[in-house]
Amino acid sequence: MGGACSRKRDQQVSEDNLHRGVSGRYSKSASSKWLGTSFSRGADAKQGKGKCPSLMELCIHRVCEDIDKYSTFSVLPRDISQQIFDELVCLQRLTDVSLEAFRDCALQDLNMGEYPGLNDCWMDVISSQGSSLLSLDLSGSDVTDPGLTNLKDCKNLQALNLNYCDQITDCGVENISGLTNLTTVSFRRNNTLTAQGMSALSGLINLVKLDLERCPKIHGGMVHLKGLFFSLMVLHYL
Repeated sequence: MGGACSRKRDQQVSEDNLHRGVSGRYSKSASSKWLGTSFSRGADAKQGKGKCPSLMELCIHRVCEDIDKYSTFSVLPRDISQQIFDELVCLQRLTDVSLEAFRDCALQDLNMGEYPGLNDCWMDVISSQGSSLLSLDLSGSDVTDPGLTNLKDCKNLQALNLNYCDQITDCGVENISGLTNLTTVSFRRNNTLTAQGMSALSGLINLVKLDLERCPKIHGGMVHLKGLFFSLMVLHYL
């Protein structure tokens, strides 16, 4: 009997320490920093260093497993919904249906390069992040010119990757010409852009890096970018 009571007290002490430890870590720093620390510990565990996954990592993994059960993550803190989104992309479990749960979540970074099935149907939810969206990678996707029109309200977008997007033409470049906060734009290996399309980039006054590598039809288009040469720090054009 005494042994059972002793075990019960030890269990209670362990549980109290666990609760104090979690709440203490969370209150000492921003949630995003705490999440980053938690995930690094989880990564260490995967590398065989013997550390257990964090509670947050386990929760996010479970949410990803049961993703079809959730209709929206808009009520969650942005950094948590961002972690769920990133994990789904990493696991390639994100679909056009499950993507709907991220509508109006104010996500900042949507890194979806080479993601299978990504097309114009996804752009409505992507653009619903609005002014919160800072970085968008659509490389290797089937997004077309009309799909890019959805980005018009993402006024704070700073980085846009459209590498290997052969369905983006000069009209698509025109559709992003109003996103004047863009600092990095990449069209690498696009076989449809022409010199005429380069004129639409001339209004991107904050552009620092422009990648036009292996875009064979833009010869002569650099003349349209002469007004940006003072701000451009990196220009790939071969």
